Amino acid sequence: MKDIHSYWAYLVLAILIFTFVNAIIGLKQKKEFTDKDLRLGLFTLIVSHIQLLIGLGWYFMSPWYKTLKANGSEVMGDKAVRLLAVEHPLMMVIAIVFITIGWSKHKKKTEDVAKFKTFAIFYGIALLLILSRIPWSNWL
Repeated sequence: MKDIHSYWAYLVLAILIFTFVNAIIGLKQKKEFTDKDLRLGLFTLIVSHIQLLIGLGWYFMSPWYKTLKANGSEVMGDKAVRLLAVEHPLMMVIAIVFITIGWSKHKKKTEDVAKFKTFAIFYGIALLLILSRIPWSNWL
């Protein structure tokens, strides 16, 4: 399960970066928001939610969750374990919330620039949150 979570993360990161860059380009160049842009945002939403489900499955089977349940104060005192047991899962959930909000808000916009701006802001925040709490030393 850990391997699936790690490999799927590459896909999530790649599509999120691509969607964010596409939104910035669309915003700067005042492009028309096409079906391609819509599908890109939707694909990002779907892929990230699948990653969340895989991650939650892995989290509750992981040794870090068991350690957190057994001795929370010890986990909070160890920076590396705290990252895996608390910070990474919490930050990833928050990032997925931002992606979901960005998707929902973009649908209410009528102007193309506003749609790109919404994706750029919310997907960009999600990207920053994800990059800030990836356990790089443990990642494949």
